[in-house]
Amino acid sequence: MQKIKVWDPLVRVFHWSLALTFIANATIIDDDSKMHLWVGYAIVGLVLVRILWGFVGTQYARFSSFPPSISGATGQLTEIATGRKHIHRGHTPLGALMIYNLLFSILAIGLSGHLMTTDMFWGMEWPEELHEVLVGWAEISVLLHIVAVIVESRRTKVNLPRAMVTGYKEIPTE
Repeated sequence: MQKIKVWDPLVRVFHWSLALTFIANATIIDDDSKMHLWVGYAIVGLVLVRILWGFVGTQYARFSSFPPSISGATGQLTEIATGRKHIHRGHTPLGALMIYNLLFSILAIGLSGHLMTTDMFWGMEWPEELHEVLVGWAEISVLLHIVAVIVESRRTKVNLPRAMVTGYKEIPTE
């Protein structure tokens, strides 16, 4: 096994903080409470810090190391379908698309939630309906992300959850 430092502390703290705060706000905290609002703002703050880190952070944290690529994603799906394994040091092409999806979705959730607090949109139903649809989309995306992490960990023999805790990927040597 080859041990490679991949995820820096900011990426790991962001990932687990976002996971915990999103789950809490979506399932535990009362939607009508001030806490829901403040946790939502904290979530948007986390995402904004991560976006900034995507431009100035460490090698594998930078967006330039995992650009969105439909051809890369279809190539990864072909690898999966044909049983080939290409181990990625950073994010996989499908993982990259999921990250961009989640970052955009969570920002849109924050914006739609904020719109509900403004005088301009107070009492209108569409910001709340949009907010609920986006939360549902994000929840589905999170579940797909978790399933994909489990499947890819088993398929490639790289423990991805452990890497997001320790910062190191242990990659099998060929």
